[in-house]
Amino acid sequence: MAEVWSDQEIDHIVADYFAMLTDELVGRSFNKAARNRDLQAVIDRSKGSIEFKHQNISAVLLGLGQPWIEGYKPAANFQNALVDGVLRWLEARTEWLAPDRLSRAALNVPEAQGSLRIGPPPTVRNEPSPIDPAFMAAIGRKYDVAERDARNRALGKAGEECVLHHERRHLSAAGRDDLADKVRWTSVQDGDGFGFDIRSFEADGREKLIEVKTTNGWERTPFHISRNELAVADTRREEWCLMRLWNFARAPSAFTLRSPLSDHAQLTATSFLAELN
Repeated sequence: MAEVWSDQEIDHIVADYFAMLTDELVGRSFNKAARNRDLQAVIDRSKGSIEFKHQNISAVLLGLGQPWIEGYKPAANFQNALVDGVLRWLEARTEWLAPDRLSRAALNVPEAQGSLRIGPPPTVRNEPSPIDPAFMAAIGRKYDVAERDARNRALGKAGEECVLHHERRHLSAAGRDDLADKVRWTSVQDGDGFGFDIRSFEADGREKLIEVKTTNGWERTPFHISRNELAVADTRREEWCLMRLWNFARAPSAFTLRSPLSDHAQLTATSFLAELN
């Protein structure tokens, strides 16, 4: 059995991993072999052991709904202390994935905000998960990934802004500048509570109500949806859709889901209203 890594060793390798990931996300080159050698001198672990632990960190980040280094394919079978080490790093640096820093590099704001890549949802595309989806889902539930993303209002607003620009450019490209000018950022201009974030249009003039859900991680990262949003989705099925943005920190992609959402996802109640008898 491999020797268990200490918290100190974990903190060293997690910091090294995030240094490389930050460089990758903003387009800076780095030398993985050189960084591995430097880390060997600090924690006295083999090259192979360090590389595999980097793959373990990729798996943890996948489960936590965060981007991961593309050159380190996620690998499971890691100690729980590694998840704690990643969370320690993230919680001490809440600004690390601030949309005004990383997503602007990915989007080349404002020029590229309209070039959002929209594809089929994962259930239709049916691409295999990098590692066991149930294992990733367990990490996501244990550490409440959906709640973390829901509290990240800056990330949510950045995603909505991206969709806003996409809709306007899409309509302009279809020769409907008249409709593009009417696209409205409802959640900002009119306030929350409408059950959608963007009021847009189809090219033929039909109304399009878009609820935007954004995460930095992979496409299957769970997300929160409110009772009101589900109600609007049900009562306005023809106009309402959910735009799911993922991989936002690197190269934002999206897919759309139509009502009823229960056809596409398992909906789990996460809170209850308690009234005294």
